[in-house]
Amino acid sequence: MNTLAIAEKDLNKNGFLDIDVDPTLDLVAEINKLKKEKNAIILAHYYQEGEIQDIADYVGDSLGLSQQAANTDADIIVFAGVHFMAETAKMLSPEKKVLLPDLKAGCSLADSCPPPIFRKYKEKYPDHVVVSYINCTAELKTLTDICCTSTNAVQIIESIPKDKGIIFAPDKNLGAYLQKKTGRDMILWNGSCMVHEIFSHEKITKLMLRHPEAKFIAHPECEPHLLEKADYIGSTSGLLRYTKESDADTFIVATEVGIIHQMEKQTPNKTFIPAPPNNTCACNECPHMKRNTMEKLYLCMKHEQPEITLPQWVIDEGVGSIDRMLEISAKAGL
Repeated sequence: MNTLAIAEKDLNKNGFLDIDVDPTLDLVAEINKLKKEKNAIILAHYYQEGEIQDIADYVGDSLGLSQQAANTDADIIVFAGVHFMAETAKMLSPEKKVLLPDLKAGCSLADSCPPPIFRKYKEKYPDHVVVSYINCTAELKTLTDICCTSTNAVQIIESIPKDKGIIFAPDKNLGAYLQKKTGRDMILWNGSCMVHEIFSHEKITKLMLRHPEAKFIAHPECEPHLLEKADYIGSTSGLLRYTKESDADTFIVATEVGIIHQMEKQTPNKTFIPAPPNNTCACNECPHMKRNTMEKLYLCMKHEQPEITLPQWVIDEGVGSIDRMLEISAKAGL
C-alpha cells in the first residue's frame, strides 16, 4: 500500500520538486521567513546534514521527534528525516499538514519488513505482544501493539508481563541486544539497517589499537560482535549525552556520521572518529537521510509539497501503538 500521497504532477520521478533555486538566494533567511509566515516547525533528525540541523527548530532522535510532533502548536510540520518519521508525525497530528522535502527518503530497515508478509508471520504467534521499532512503516504500526525507540526499548520490553510472548520487529540486532539486556526470550523478525550492518570489525579493531585512549561507542542497531567491543551502547541521544559527560577526549562512533555534527558543537574540544565501513564508500552515511538538502527544504516549505497523507484507517489502527509508547516513556521519565 502506498501511504504517501501527493499531486504527482508537481514532482519529478525522484520524488521531489525539481525547480531551479537561485544560487544567490540566502536559503537560511528565506527558510526562517517561511517558518514565520506559515507557522511551520522544522523537525530534523541527528542524521541530517549539519546545515539542516542548524536551521531546525528541534533536532533529536526518534523518541524526541515523536514527542515534538505530538505536542507542537505549529500548523505545518516539516520533517527533515525519512518517510516513516513523517508518517509518525502525521499519525500523531492528523489535523496538521506534514511535509517531507524528498518522498524518496526511505529507510532500508522499514523496507525489510513488508506489512502483508509480517501479517502472516504474526498469525503464527496469536498470543504474542508485537513490539515494533519505530523505524517501520505506518501500515506495520497497525499490526503493532507497542512501538519503541532505541531510547525507550528496554522500558517498553520490561513493561510487558513476563508470561507474555513477544514478537520484536523489524531490527534483529536491536532485538538481540534487548534479549541480552532484559533477559526476555523474543521472536525476532530478520530485518536490519544497511548503515549499521556495514561497519568493519577489522578496521574498527585497528582503529582502536591506533587510538587506545578512545572510547568505542555504538548504536544497538549494530551487529552483536561489534556491540561486544563497545565501551558504551546507546540510542543516538544516549551516545551524544555520553560524549558530553565522559572524561574521555576521543571517541570512535559507530552510528550514522550525522550525529558527529552535534557532538562537535556540544564538545568542540573533543575528537570524534567515524567508525569505518567494510569497503571504500561512505556507507556510514545513510543515503536516504542525505537525500534532503537545503534547496529541497526551501522548495518544500515554499510550495507546501511533498505532503504526507495517510488513509484514515491507518491512522486509527496505528496511532495507538505510538501513544502507548509515549505513555510508557513518560512514566519512565524519558
